[in-house]
Amino acid sequence: MARKDIFGSVMKPSSAKADNDVTNYAIRGASRSIMQSFEELSKSSVVDLAPELVDASFVSDRLDDDDEEFQTLVDVIRAQGQDTPILVRPHPLHPGRFQTVFGHRRLKVAQQLGRPVRAVVKAISDRDHIVAQGQENAARANLSFIERTLFAQHVLDEGHGAETAKAALAIDETTFSKMRSVSSKVPQAVILAIGAAKNVGRDRWWQLSKLFEKPGSAEQATDAIGQTGFSELQSDARFDQLFNRLSQLGKADRKVTKAATRAWSSADKAVKAKVTDTGKAFTLALGARDGAHFGAYISSHLDELYRAFRETQRNQTGD
Repeated sequence: MARKDIFGSVMKPSSAKADNDVTNYAIRGASRSIMQSFEELSKSSVVDLAPELVDASFVSDRLDDDDEEFQTLVDVIRAQGQDTPILVRPHPLHPGRFQTVFGHRRLKVAQQLGRPVRAVVKAISDRDHIVAQGQENAARANLSFIERTLFAQHVLDEGHGAETAKAALAIDETTFSKMRSVSSKVPQAVILAIGAAKNVGRDRWWQLSKLFEKPGSAEQATDAIGQTGFSELQSDARFDQLFNRLSQLGKADRKVTKAATRAWSSADKAVKAKVTDTGKAFTLALGARDGAHFGAYISSHLDELYRAFRETQRNQTGD
């Protein structure tokens, strides 16, 4: 089989039309290592594989596909063929099968069209698999923050270190730290219910993770994602709805507490009092002609009043 520059479409668009369709995998800020990987792979031979022999990567990187974008990819490959091969490795556990390093959507298209998938087969380690998969995604720059966050978490769950995750995603320590905050505080069931949220960035997800520090937030989130109509919303709208709900958590209680105020006055109107009880603090404000004198009297008899209070409590409880 003749060799060709199989990753030419990764490095540059082949035509003006390619600038606008989803098969344009132009490099956008990719690291030197991925360029070197593509250069090495461009010297490899392309083979046709039966899609049913190719399994997904052991670390997932997508929550869901954009239906319109994916359908465009299907239409392009149906009409023009698969210009850019995928990268697979011999399956480390199942002889005779392969595991996708990158190109999952192209594999999915081949499965849907009932065609062989064009691929480069390369034996690589788990770590190199992770880095190649992450950097190829970075080159295409179309994964959302939360998809990249889950990818990093899957890398850690597989027993690899933080440095591998950061190398694969080409991220700094600050971004990685915020990813860890999100994946550790936001329940995965909630993340999956929200979906890819393509337009929600790092800081908004981090703010959501802080909201999950509030008491009762997990229960509120579970109720929210289970509401009728939640799953019918667009992914970004699902995020906004949950974020707004958790942002309001506790505010209604504070309004009720603030309203727990009553007034009192003596029969002769010489003393007036405003009593405020927040549940954590009790405030007695005295006014009118004898308010200050009455307040001084109370403060001078606090020991006696406290003993009387305790005695009343003992009588009520029978202790």
